Amino acid sequence: MSTGAIVAIVVVVIIAIIILFASIKVFPEYQRGVIFRLGRLMPPKGPGLFFIIPIVDRVVRVDLRTITFDVPAQEVITKDNVPAKVNAVAYFRVVDPSKSVVEVQSFVAATSQIAQTTLRSVLGQSDLDHLLTERDKLNARLQEIIDEQTEPWGVKVSIVEIKDVEIPAGMQRAMARQAEAERERRAKVIAAEGEYQASEKLSQAAEVLSRNPAAIQLRYLQTLAEIATEKNSTTVFPIPIDLIEPFLKKQLSS
Repeated sequence: MSTGAIVAIVVVVIIAIIILFASIKVFPEYQRGVIFRLGRLMPPKGPGLFFIIPIVDRVVRVDLRTITFDVPAQEVITKDNVPAKVNAVAYFRVVDPSKSVVEVQSFVAATSQIAQTTLRSVLGQSDLDHLLTERDKLNARLQEIIDEQTEPWGVKVSIVEIKDVEIPAGMQRAMARQAEAERERRAKVIAAEGEYQASEKLSQAAEVLSRNPAAIQLRYLQTLAEIATEKNSTTVFPIPIDLIEPFLKKQLSS
């Protein structure tokens, strides 16, 4: 066998090995391969080991894991004309690998833009109190709208959470004064309710004592006993005429 033939065989073997390695693909569990055969979309492959036709097939890797995306801070004017800066975080993943490649150029960038515009739109329709106190409802609304927009791309948005809300310093001071005034109002209401309940109890006690004069005398003696327990040098108290009236009548009759 001539040298040229040996070289040709070696070249053919090397090319065959290269083609074999190029045709073998191994994808992990969280990845899928979107295959284009001569430009035509084929069913996705993976995970595990699969074969393609070199040169004829082009494979695009698609990651199916959940992507965490920080939505940049957006300048928002609330419904009650309060400027605020709001940022959020979104969690999404690919559920249809073929659509994520065919229907949109970059599903990550597209989802990011949709999240930013939706954040400004939804929060601009809410007032400041709603934004600060009802985040759960706003989060659910944001998730619903963004997920509806990304569904044609094979992307599922699972969670959208508002992270921080920054408002002007002047508005913060006004809110602090409002909160302080609200606390004072509640304190006054609670004190007034306590006075009202105490007056009701005293009225009931007076009514009970008025029905039994002896109870008034017992209460009077109890009060004297309480005063006597304190360390006073001299205690002056009046004696009710009802206590000595029987003795006076006895002396007069005798």
